[in-house]
Parts: sequence; C-alpha cells; structure tokens
Amino acid sequence: MRFVLLLAGALLVAAGACHGADDKARAEEIVQGKCFICHGADGESSSPVFPRLAGQHARYIERQLADYKSGKRASSTMKPMVDDLSPADFKALGAYFEARKPQAHKVDDPELAQVGRFVFVRGNPYSGVAACAGCHGANGGGTETLPRLAGQHAQYTENQLRAFNKRERTNDNAVMHAIASKLSELELKAVSSYISGLD
Repeated sequence: MRFVLLLAGALLVAAGACHGADDKARAEEIVQGKCFICHGADGESSSPVFPRLAGQHARYIERQLADYKSGKRASSTMKPMVDDLSPADFKALGAYFEARKPQAHKVDDPELAQVGRFVFVRGNPYSGVAACAGCHGANGGGTETLPRLAGQHAQYTENQLRAFNKRERTNDNAVMHAIASKLSELELKAVSSYISGLD
C-alpha cells in the first residue's frame, strides 16, 4: 500500500512538472508571437511608452491582461493582443515575466530623481500626497496585487499617473486617483524619474 501511495505521489509530481513545462512553452510561444514587439522577449521594453515587465508580479500581470480582455482597462493596443488568449495563457505569461531578471537602469536626471526620492519615501505632508513606499515598498517591489514599480520607464510611469488623475485608468486601486490628483507637475516628473532608477 505504501508503495502505491509513493508511486501515485511520484506520478502527480511528474504530471505537475509536465504541466509547468507546457505552460512555459505556451508563454514563450505567445511572447515570441506578440509580446516581444513592444515589451521585449525578456520583458525589457526599449520604448518608454511600453512598460517593462521583467520581474513584475505574476498575479498582477494576469489580472491586467484579464482587465484588457474584458475592457475594464482600456487600450486600443492591448485589446486585440489578448482577445484570443485564455485565463491559462494569462497565468502562464505572468509566471514567464515574473521569472525574468529585471535590469538596473540609470536615471536621465539624477537631481530631479532626488526630488522624486523625497516624494516616494515621505510623500508631501504639505499637500497630502501619500508616500509611494507605503504601498509599493521601500524599493518599489510592490506585492501580488500592487505593481512592482522599480526600474519602470519614467515616461510610462508618468503616463499612468496622468491616466489615474484623469480617471482614464479605473481598473486598479481607486486610491491612486486621489494620490495622482494631488501631485504637482514637478512631483509627478520627479517621482517617475526616481522610480526608473530603482532596482
């Protein structure tokens, strides 16, 4: 009886490994067919308008892809990319990009980034802007439900903050609407610059 249980356990592990290999192969197929054009094969987008996905949390990516497909998050670029993908594909892609090692990036304007560091770490107690680190972590690592910000293109972060401020992006935490609406132009650009240099 013990032998039968051990054999059954070994078969389950082997089946799980095969399933994992299938998911990885499927993710690689999708990335090579679609994602790499904007996000790069390893999630290191070279264009500042497309997000870097390397190291992003798998569940966060999975949810964003589902939101694009349902229309909850609007994007004329992403909608056709995900229309023929399944929830299993979203999960596989999340795992694929989370496993990619993010690269360190230099900021374009170190002085501006230092202003952004203050906002990121402490917020602005005079205007009521909350510290980014309070939710996204001291190093911008995020959580399963909140995105990793570290190393993100400054322009992409700036664009997302503007979208939150205008209520054009509504699929994520509504707290971001209030935070983005309180950022001055200098704070918005500075914190985006600082985030781009985190690793």
